[in-house]
Formats: sequence, C-alpha cells, structure tokens
Amino acid sequence: MKTDSGTVELGRFDFESGDEIENLAVAYETYGEFDGENAILVCHALTGSQNVAGYGSGTAGQARAWWNDIVGPGKAIDTNEYYVVCANLPGSCYGTSGPSSEDPNGEVYGTDFPPVTVGDWTRSQRLLLDELGVGRLHAVVGGSVGGMNALDWAKRYPDDARHIVSIAAAARLDAQCLALDAIARRSITTDPNWNGGEYYGTGDRPTDGLALARQIGHVMYLSKASMEQKFGRRAAGRDARRDSFPSDPAAAFFPYRDVESYLDYQAEKFVERFDANSYLYLTRAMDDYDLAEGYEDDARALAAFEGEALLLSFTGDWHFTTEQSESVASAFRANDVPVAHHVIDSDHGHDAFLVEPEKVGPPLRDFLDSGVEGRAVHDTDEPDPDTGNDFAPVHASLFSQ
Repeated sequence: MKTDSGTVELGRFDFESGDEIENLAVAYETYGEFDGENAILVCHALTGSQNVAGYGSGTAGQARAWWNDIVGPGKAIDTNEYYVVCANLPGSCYGTSGPSSEDPNGEVYGTDFPPVTVGDWTRSQRLLLDELGVGRLHAVVGGSVGGMNALDWAKRYPDDARHIVSIAAAARLDAQCLALDAIARRSITTDPNWNGGEYYGTGDRPTDGLALARQIGHVMYLSKASMEQKFGRRAAGRDARRDSFPSDPAAAFFPYRDVESYLDYQAEKFVERFDANSYLYLTRAMDDYDLAEGYEDDARALAAFEGEALLLSFTGDWHFTTEQSESVASAFRANDVPVAHHVIDSDHGHDAFLVEPEKVGPPLRDFLDSGVEGRAVHDTDEPDPDTGNDFAPVHASLFSQ
C-alpha cells in the first residue's frame, strides 16, 4: 500500500469565531494512488488522528491506526482502489495547529489559540485537498464527531462529494451528552495544574483532570449491556493497582473493581498521548455543532446536496442514537436524496463503529461501490423480512433501568 504523510502550511486562516492565525498547518496521511476520481476523505473522531490505516508515519502518537480494520488493501475502504486522505483537525495535537502549537513568535498558543468549530475543520480539509490536487471526492466518510464533519461537507460543499457516509453520528448533541461533556471539561479546568491553560513548559500538566475527562468519555462510549458483560461487579486481580488517583482511607476495605481498573488504565494511556487544552477545544467544537445552523431545519441545510448518503447507527449506542440518525435520514429523504439508514444490532455502544468491523465493513464497502443499491446496504424504510413491519429503531440509555 502506497502511503504518504506530511504537513501542509495553508497560510492565514480565518476561524468562524472571527479570530485568525497567520499560518494554519495541517498534518495528513494518504493511502493508495490518486487517479483523479477515486479520492475518499476519512474524518477522524474526537481524539483520533490522521493515522487511520497501517502504521502510518509514526508521528501521530498512536502505535496502531484507529481504523486499520476498515481502511487498507482489500478492506472495506480498499486502498488498492481508492486514494484515502485523512487530516488531523485544527485544535488537535497530532501535528495540525492547535493550543500546543507555537505561534509566529515561538510561544505556545495555549488558550490564545482561536476557538474552533466543525465548520473550521471542514474548511481546512477542503484547503488541504486543494493543495494535494484533489477536487471532487468519491466520498467523505466519518465516525462519531467525524460523522458530523461528513454531514458538514454535504451542507458546506454539496457539489464536492458523490457519497456521504456518517457513522454513529447525529445532526447535533442532545442535552445528556452536552452535560457530560461539560463535566469532563470542568474536570480539566479545576485541576490546579491546568493553570488557566498555561501549563506548557512547567513540568506539571493537568493529568488528573484530563484522566477524569477521558474516563467520563469511556463511559459514554460503552453501553449498559456491554459494561455489564465486560465487567459486572467483579473485583480486579490481586496485582491490580489503585493508585491512579488519591483514595479515601475507607477504600482499602472495599474491592477495587474491574471497571475501575479498566478506566484507570485507559486514562493513564490517554494522558501520555493527548493534550488537555485540545480536549477542551475539540469537545466544545462537537457540542457547538448544529447541522441546521443558518437554516430553518436540517432538510434545508442539506437541500443542495445531490449525491447519495449512508447513515450507520448502532442499537446499543446511547451517545448518538439510532433515532438521531433516522432524523438525519428523514432530512435527506425530504430532498429526494438517495439515502439508506443502515441500523446495526450491537451491544457495544458508541465504540461499535471501531470494534465491529465485520458489521461495518460490508455495507460501507457496497455503498462506496454501488451507492444505496449496494447488496449489503439496508434501510429503515425497508419492511422487516420476518414481521413485514418497518424497522423500529431502538437504543439503550446508560441510565435506563
């Protein structure tokens, strides 16, 4: 598989906030060879990177690519057939300009970096593709907030993509997710080491706050059923450590549970590779996104798009529910856009789009090849073959009883 990676300097970039920076650098990776018609843009999720397939350049801070089971030779997004581009998002910390980058004076931006939006991400991707010589895309594909990014392409650049694939995403976050993201950010900003965002070079980073934010995120990404199956109430093994955070004196009397050990491990690994300010910036961009902004409703926001769309959702995902994807499908249908909302039965929660490639791959592959008529692509408008009734989307709330 032919791969390439690098950083493109785009020059002055005006953010939707009204702020600007003199030079926006965007880090990217590409896979496969471009033939003028076969480019696919993959939009990464909140804390992902441009390292989507293979082992990339090694500069993204992740030992293994985040969608290696989907992107590659002979895989659902076949790099023998398609030219795949993935760009790190403005505000992130994997090579694209963000809070941890240096300004023109050689000082770290910190919280002086402009607020970023999903729209800023989309515009930076368009500018990067221009630099790479890529015009119209065969497809834009994204999962989670990357799926929001993909929907923004249909709204902002309706003529620039033949296919839009939004996986485990929504037109906007609901109140429950907004609340949990707010708590996650407060865990960072109340860490004394955050120091108003000016912690670079001090030797003390807000690792406890960022670790707590990541733990909240992990609970959001799992379903109630998957957590019960994976952890239950089991105590961790004898060798398990419980020193990630200070504990109260009574803690020694009670078991250190499997679920606690898992969350502590995930948090410890995350703080080694991610920047706390970037977490603040990216979650605010996700929370702010509203597909209908500037329009009367979602359908009008998507009215100019004339390609085809695939929405993939998962029954166990309470972060971005099947109902939310169905709402987006209805918006496409209102404009007579060929669309399929393919619902996948899964207990894995929001992480299903990453951990169940055997369910994601077939409809994605066939949609990229044949659009909504793809053999493995199904739609909620189709009658259930067992009952003859329309499919009724369901989801399991983390807080249901």
